[in-house]
Amino acid sequence: MDTHRFDVIVIGAGIAGVSAAAELAAEHRVVVLEAEAAAGMHSTGRSAAMWILNYGTPDARVLTGLSRHFLMTPPAGFCDTPLVRPRSILFVAPHGQEAEFEAMLAEGSGLRVASPAEAMARVPALRPGYVAACAFEDDAYDIDVAALHQGFLRQFRRCGGTLALDQRAQTFARRDGIWQVGSAAGETFTAPVLVNAAGAWGDVVAAAAGLRPLGLTPCRRTGVIIDPAPWAVADWPVVHDVAHTWYARAEARTRLMVTPADETPMPPHDVQPDEFDIALAIDRMQQALAIEVRRVERAWAGLRTFTPDRGLAIGWDAAAPGFFWCVGQGGYGIQTSPAAGRLVADLIAGRDPGAAGAALARLDPGRFAARAAPGGGLAGD
Repeated sequence: MDTHRFDVIVIGAGIAGVSAAAELAAEHRVVVLEAEAAAGMHSTGRSAAMWILNYGTPDARVLTGLSRHFLMTPPAGFCDTPLVRPRSILFVAPHGQEAEFEAMLAEGSGLRVASPAEAMARVPALRPGYVAACAFEDDAYDIDVAALHQGFLRQFRRCGGTLALDQRAQTFARRDGIWQVGSAAGETFTAPVLVNAAGAWGDVVAAAAGLRPLGLTPCRRTGVIIDPAPWAVADWPVVHDVAHTWYARAEARTRLMVTPADETPMPPHDVQPDEFDIALAIDRMQQALAIEVRRVERAWAGLRTFTPDRGLAIGWDAAAPGFFWCVGQGGYGIQTSPAAGRLVADLIAGRDPGAAGAALARLDPGRFAARAAPGGGLAGD
């Protein structure tokens, strides 16, 4: 059995883990342990992400706003293609969702109220009479998830980081200020700091390390690809009902991705789509859009993992020196990843996180239990 020594061990090679690792590797010797044979196989690899400022909890919105500049102008050499492409969001309120519409306007920013006629001009497949009220969020963008994830991996490797695939973290111990992680492959990795970025498996990792779980809830989200012909959908805005029961967006220029916006709690695993959710996605979409669905071309599911209050959990575990949480990204993990990765690196280095500091109280994992004051760092105990 070989022992590999580092400054920081990151558990999980999804977007949360690799964005943090890419920032950390500029100053520390970092290894990312990934249970699968490839990075980003689960939630990250199954995400149809956008940058939407008005989406998510207050802490998520802070990190989303702070991620904008990175996504618009990534560092030199980070990627070979643009990370984002403009795409408006059309929020529609059918009759019965007027109260949700008013609440959305009250708590959102940058929303432009529009007429049903304008909505039908932008999305001609909308059924007459479906829209009681609507608004556009024009400052929104499609995110190339694969390019973003691969960009962080490229940055990580350039800084000398180590990506250890097929290394499921199995045993955890802390001795003399050092975390020791044994993998199912028989390797041992040691470091003063352990970053739990295991997504849906975040509480599993914590329990294996002898820590109190946060109460994470993985939830299934289903996506369906259909052919919307004869409609040309490439330049349509995303169509999203204000009650968040479904949305549809263009995919690969000629196809439409539809989801029932499902959030079905389940244990962490390689989740697969359910036939009922596939049918529900199509039914809800067809109530709004006059699109004949001849067949489902593809369906898939991923896990979006939420904390008990649906905010992110980023920070030290007060009960376990050197144990750092980076979990609970829910549906905001992609769009917050540049700022979240930077925040992880700043907190581990003991630096002032700047504007991200406005979200620290909401992000603190200690909010889920009465614990001692947060601490930790590369200095160990």
